[in-house]
Amino acid sequence: GITQHIGAYQVELPVGTITFLDTPGHAAFTAMRARGAQVTDIAILVVAADDGIMPQTIEAISHAKNADVPVIVAVNKCDKPGANPDRVLQQLTQHDLVPEAYGGQVITCNVSALTGEGIPQLLEMILLQAEILELTADPKGDLEGVVIEAKLAPGRGPVATVLVQSGTLHVGDVVVVGQTSGKLKAMTDWAGQKVAAAGPSMPVEILGLDDVPGAGEILEKAENERAGRELASERASAARLRSLAPVKRKVTLKEIRKSLDNEEIKDLNLIVKADVQGSVEAVRGLLDKLENPEVTVKIKHYGVGPVTESDVLLASASDAIIVGFNVKPEPKAKSEAERQKVEIRTYTIIYELIEDIEAALKGMLAPKYEEEYQGTVEVRAVFKLSRSGKVAGSHCTDGKITRNSKVRVRREKEIVFEGDLDSLKNVKQDVREIIAGQDCGIKFAGWEDFQQGDEIEAYELVQIN
Repeated sequence: GITQHIGAYQVELPVGTITFLDTPGHAAFTAMRARGAQVTDIAILVVAADDGIMPQTIEAISHAKNADVPVIVAVNKCDKPGANPDRVLQQLTQHDLVPEAYGGQVITCNVSALTGEGIPQLLEMILLQAEILELTADPKGDLEGVVIEAKLAPGRGPVATVLVQSGTLHVGDVVVVGQTSGKLKAMTDWAGQKVAAAGPSMPVEILGLDDVPGAGEILEKAENERAGRELASERASAARLRSLAPVKRKVTLKEIRKSLDNEEIKDLNLIVKADVQGSVEAVRGLLDKLENPEVTVKIKHYGVGPVTESDVLLASASDAIIVGFNVKPEPKAKSEAERQKVEIRTYTIIYELIEDIEAALKGMLAPKYEEEYQGTVEVRAVFKLSRSGKVAGSHCTDGKITRNSKVRVRREKEIVFEGDLDSLKNVKQDVREIIAGQDCGIKFAGWEDFQQGDEIEAYELVQIN
C-alpha cells in the first residue's frame, strides 16, 4: 500500500508522472473551487462494481461537473463475485456521463485495487487524456501554486500542502500565500522525503510561513521578505475592510431579478434534496416542465437526505439555491449557509416548492411589452411661446391621450418622431388626460419640429410577462 503523508501522491511511469489529489471530502475540493482555484485537470470517479452508483457517487459527479473537468470512471472491485460493471455503465448514462461503450465520450476502465487488474490501462488512459488536453506547464515560468490543505502542527508551526502549477519552488524562496508570507525553511514530497525544489504538478509540504493559509489560496514568489510581508499586510487590510462592508448575499429566489445580467440566456441553479428517491424524481420532473427558451433551470446536484455542509459549499461555488422537500438542513449546513450567504428553502408541500420556483422564473424574464393603442390627435396649429418654445395646438379625434402616453408622430404616413410628452394642457391648465372631441396643447420631450396636419398616435406599453 501507499503511505500518504499528505493529501496527494504521485505515480512515476516511463512516459511521465501522474499526480493524484485525494479528495475524500468533496467539501474541501469545492471550497477551493469557490475561491477560484482550479486544482484538477482530470477527475477520476471510482465506482464499486458490486454497489454501483451510490448517493455519495452522485455527489462526486455533481462536484466534478461543477469544476468543469473531464471525468474518467474507474469501475473498481471487478474481481468480486457480485461485480456487475455493465450495470455501472447503464447507471452512468442516467447522470449524463455516457461511456464510450454506449457511444459517448466518457472513458471507463474496469479495475481491481486488490489484484491490480486494469490499473496499467487506467494510468494509460489518464496519460492519453492529458495528451489530448495538451496539459503542459513551464518549470522556468513565473512561480504559482495552490494550497491544498494547511494546519498548525505542534513543534513545526504553520504547515501547508501546496501543488505547484507553474514555475519551480525552492527551499529559501520567499513566498506570499493569501494574507501570509514567509521564507521556506523546508519542503517534503508526498512520501515524506525532503526535497530542495518542486516543479509543476508536484505536491509538497512547506514550512516557513508566518501563519496558516486557507485552502485554495494562491502561492506566489516575492522579491524579498520585506516585500512579502508588505503584500501580505496589504491583503490582510483589504480583507478586514471587506469584512466591515455588508456581506453580499448569494442569489435568492426573492431578489433574483436584481442579480441578473444582460445575457440572453439566464440560468436558475438549484440543488434539490428530498426525503426519498421518489420525491426527488417528482420534484425534478416538475422542474423540467418549467423550462423555457429564455430561462433554464439547472439542477447542479440532487440527492436523498438532509441538506449537508457539502451541499452548501457546492451551492456557494455554483451560485445555486438549495431547495429541500420533507428534509431539513444539518446544523453544520445551517451555520455554513449563514456564513456563505446561501439560501436554503424547505417545503412540505411539493406544489408550493414549484410555485415558488415558477414565480422566480417569471421574475428572471426580461420584461416584455406590447403596444396598446390609446388614441389619435391631430395638430391643427403651431404656437411659439416666448418662454416655453413651440406648442402643438391639437384636437383629439379618437380615443384619448394621457400625460404618460408614448407618442408616434406621422407626417403623410411617415414617422417623424417617437418619444414622450413634455406637457399636456387644456386651456393653459395641466391635465392628465384628453379624450376624443377635446382640444389640447402638447409639448414633446426634446422635439419641436411638428407641423400643422401632423397626426399623433398615442399608446402605452403594457407588460405581458
